[in-house]
Amino acid sequence: MNLSDTGEPPSCRLPVIDCQFAVEGQFVPALESLTAWARSAMEDETAGITLRLVDTDEIRHLNATYRGKDKPTNVLSFPSDLPPEIGEHYLGDIAICAPVVNAEAAEQGKTADAHWAHMVVHGVLHLRGYDHINDDEASVMEALETRLLGLLGFADPYTGLSQVTHV
Repeated sequence: MNLSDTGEPPSCRLPVIDCQFAVEGQFVPALESLTAWARSAMEDETAGITLRLVDTDEIRHLNATYRGKDKPTNVLSFPSDLPPEIGEHYLGDIAICAPVVNAEAAEQGKTADAHWAHMVVHGVLHLRGYDHINDDEASVMEALETRLLGLLGFADPYTGLSQVTHV
């Protein structure tokens, strides 16, 4: 049997998902739900991510600083740039804005959990290299999101939307 540095077989190690709750007064899903949704989209069962739930001020600052867009958005992903030779498989960080996600769920007539699950899966897929810059990439990413969310028991997140907007 091949053991890892921790003495555990590699197949027994779960992804390390660090959840940071930096928002108050807003609905946020339970920690167990957030981690289950993130794990569903992670390809490597030993990879790590940080999932930070934030308010509009923090997401606006991040969006302005890293994307040049001075406005709040729903989710931002920051893929890791750790060199592979250090032996750590850290996918990166995801910031999700609770007020924006909750407002979008209401506007789109979705349950909060369904939209939150979508944003978590969406963020993880960005860390894995998926994107929606052009139509072909968007089609691939959206199909994978729909499949993963279906496996989690959620409906197609794009059904009923007249236009999908990625801010």
